[in-house]
Amino acid sequence: MLTPKTHLRLLARLAAAAGIFALATSASAQTPATKVTMETNLGTFIIELDPEHAPKTVENFLRYVGEGYYEGLTFHRIVPGFVIQGGGYERDGRQHKLHDPIALETKTAARNARATLSMARTNDPNSATSQFFVNLKDNPDLDAEQSDPGNLSGYTVFGRVVQGMEVIDAIAKVPLGGPFGPDPRSAPQMPIIIQHASVAK
Repeated sequence: MLTPKTHLRLLARLAAAAGIFALATSASAQTPATKVTMETNLGTFIIELDPEHAPKTVENFLRYVGEGYYEGLTFHRIVPGFVIQGGGYERDGRQHKLHDPIALETKTAARNARATLSMARTNDPNSATSQFFVNLKDNPDLDAEQSDPGNLSGYTVFGRVVQGMEVIDAIAKVPLGGPFGPDPRSAPQMPIIIQHASVAK
């Protein structure tokens, strides 16, 4: 049988343990989101990543960022009022060696809204590698189809521009019809270069 004194000690220990748990839970809930700073010759923008809804896609993107892969690559495809796309070609058209493609994650990913980043891919749903695009407007046609049973259609959103969207809009306004991309119709006349990409401190 507990004495009143022992009972009070037990209650105090339980309260202390609960307090520690609450602090730990609060600390984990307040973990800052991972952000990537991307510097270009037209300015800098910051991306907030979304590992909760696209974990493998974020992991893939951070792998390329950590390796310095994007430095020197260009935004090679610009479609005003739609998207700007980069992360695939140097200014002379060369491509770097790629890692294996990743699986599509549109079942859980956010929608293709203005300022979000998505992975570019071929007609194969599981073909995304390094190339990404920024949505210049809400693009619901790029989301998974309603009849999709899971990860067979659409483009995976893995982050959003939280600072410097004016830089993205400026890139979207450069003159097109140039040599800095595989398709002159959407290629800029001047090179839009990713000078540096790094995880923000």
